Amino acid sequence: MFPSFYISHGSPMLALDAGKTGLAWQALVADLPKPKAILMVSAHWGSLQPAVGAASQPETIHDFGGFPAALFDLQYPAPGAPWLAKKVAAVLESAGLPVAVHPSRGLDHGAWVPLRVMYPDADVPVVQLSIQPRQGPEHHYRLGQALAGLQQEGVMIIGSGSLTHNLYEVMGDITEGDPRVPAYVPAFQAWMNEKLLANDINALLDYRRQAPEANRAHPTDEHLLPIFVVLGAAQGGNVERSHRGITGGVLAMDVYRWQ
Repeated sequence: MFPSFYISHGSPMLALDAGKTGLAWQALVADLPKPKAILMVSAHWGSLQPAVGAASQPETIHDFGGFPAALFDLQYPAPGAPWLAKKVAAVLESAGLPVAVHPSRGLDHGAWVPLRVMYPDADVPVVQLSIQPRQGPEHHYRLGQALAGLQQEGVMIIGSGSLTHNLYEVMGDITEGDPRVPAYVPAFQAWMNEKLLANDINALLDYRRQAPEANRAHPTDEHLLPIFVVLGAAQGGNVERSHRGITGGVLAMDVYRWQ
């Protein structure tokens, strides 16, 4: 059974220099055999109902602007896995979760930026599953529960977002330990870590009310929703925080692994 991961993917610029975060991404898979395929749940593909990409050769989507030209030249030519897309659709539909199959959906930067570091040869097939920003943690947890069996079939499940994500407050090159980091960021990190390690599902699903300054840490849900998919798929497995960091003052870059 493959482990599942939640990755904070940060700025697209990490595709050019991933730094300490990149080393953490590499370490996640260093001791693992290659999966049969990866199911990637990125914060950057939202839809009203679940949708799964079924392209046999997904394009590299440069879904950002205002960055150096070198970033737009990067490609991640990993193959798709139409067989997995079909399987995901069947599994979700059998769980009462209608799903659309997108025949040409590519890989957005929440997917290909970390995967370029984790699997630089682009030799593992990748399928993306959308999130539903209008629905909450409980819905995404249920999605993960329905998908849990895929890990027994050689599929690695990765959620890609950001443990905190308030772009209104980004402050440039300010990292963990800088006194200018707002107190709510490490407080939210600590609360999430405590609840994840305790497998306190009820508290995590109710993070909006229970976590410290949750509305400031996440003005909108989309960058945290992938963690609930992974949490559901993990089915109470052992979890560890593989990396902790802060960039831009307010973007927590934490990485978690469930086994």
